[in-house]
Amino acid sequence: MDTTPLRDAYRALLGAAATVADSGDTSPVPPVGEWNADQILAHVAIVNAATIAAASCVASGANTTYDNRIALDTWTIERVITLAGGNAGLRDRIRLQGEALCALGGPALSEAELDTLVPTLLLSNDTVLVDQPVPLRELITGLAEVELPGHTKQLLALLSEGDRACG
Repeated sequence: MDTTPLRDAYRALLGAAATVADSGDTSPVPPVGEWNADQILAHVAIVNAATIAAASCVASGANTTYDNRIALDTWTIERVITLAGGNAGLRDRIRLQGEALCALGGPALSEAELDTLVPTLLLSNDTVLVDQPVPLRELITGLAEVELPGHTKQLLALLSEGDRACG
């Protein structure tokens, strides 16, 4: 599996996160009902961890499931922010998780492993997006195609108009 799009998506997300962190605005205020930068990054770190766990289970021959509800839980998000040491720690964690996922999605797993169906439950804004088995490869490519670009845009939306023009 070509992991170039995944690498590119992580690079864009981490670039956006650094731009927001370096913007001089100590706490960009998100729109009502949206997350701040640390919460977005913690959510991504939790999604990454769940994806790594699913891929690791498949690689070990074990059955697995994929459920993103924990990545939407406010208490868990705040705990991950604390455990990671804040924004810089979250960015470093995401960078390392991205490297791990690129290795797993690339040379570490066989085509048969990447095609393994994983019972999946994906929610967003209290709406069920997926509730069916999904090939592991689609969970990984979904990060590159949907999850990471969406959160990159969400991070950049936190910037003031002036910062967006400079960034």
